[in-house]
Amino acid sequence: MKKQKDRVHGWVVFDKPYGMTSTQAVGKIRWLFNAEKAGHGGTLDPLATGLLPIALGEATKTVPFAMDGRKVYRFTAAWGEERNTDDLEGEVTSTSPTRPSRNDIEAILPLFTGEIQQQPPAFSAIKVDGERAYDLARAGETVELASRPVFIAELRLIDPPLDPHPNPSPQGGGAQGLDHATFEVTCGKGTYIRSLARDMGRRLGCLGHVSMLRRIAVGPFREEHMISLEKLETLRHKAPGGDAMNGALQPIETVLDGIPALAIDEMQAQRLRQGQPILLRGANAPIAHEAVLVTCGGKALGIGTVEQGSLKPKRLFMF
Repeated sequence: MKKQKDRVHGWVVFDKPYGMTSTQAVGKIRWLFNAEKAGHGGTLDPLATGLLPIALGEATKTVPFAMDGRKVYRFTAAWGEERNTDDLEGEVTSTSPTRPSRNDIEAILPLFTGEIQQQPPAFSAIKVDGERAYDLARAGETVELASRPVFIAELRLIDPPLDPHPNPSPQGGGAQGLDHATFEVTCGKGTYIRSLARDMGRRLGCLGHVSMLRRIAVGPFREEHMISLEKLETLRHKAPGGDAMNGALQPIETVLDGIPALAIDEMQAQRLRQGQPILLRGANAPIAHEAVLVTCGGKALGIGTVEQGSLKPKRLFMF
């Protein structure tokens, strides 16, 4: 007899381990919580670690808000090699003896800040004529994806390695060059860190690829909120399906911190549940909002939209 699934609702701020795909992570978390529904708020490559927000139950209705949030990554670029995947997983396609100095690296950072044009990696999930780019690339086809605008709010060099390479910098300033450099980047939706490392390497004239990638923030979720697979497995072993597992969940509305909240009474809530709009009255009533968090009695009711002073249901939570 198939085990009955639980109605579990909320976000797991999962610290995804190295080598696990995002799909595998969702499946594992769904199994640990015995949840009916699950989805993630932004893919992480298998070779990347860190924050993968996983929505359970009614939280899956808020996934787009997580995916649209700012992301923060910590990554290491290895200089001297370009690879077909733009990370450690791929085959070396080009090499360079040149190594940059810290000054060289810092000088180019403004060129990769703000809105920039970026060509996604050939090994990416972007669809080309209905096929995933990585499937075409693995089949040996040449994949040339069009550049597109992405937004990088901040890019900082945080850790040049302690063991510099003896080769001079490409600018000939006499400084010793670096084999690796570690950065922290805050960026918007659709930014590929592998492309960023590749493009910086080309700009520096030394080539490069990502050798380490860790995501440390997605929207309102931060590194300090993350919970490891080992911790979740321990909680489940101690109290399967109990309060201990629920304590590992963030509320559904956590990811909605960036949108206005609108409180309504129970009579209005009943109308909204029936799909009927509510005319908002009062001097401070909003006239128009693309998305609002609707609450009733201090509890999240769902997401609504306000048009011409009328509140309409968009995605209501069914608890």
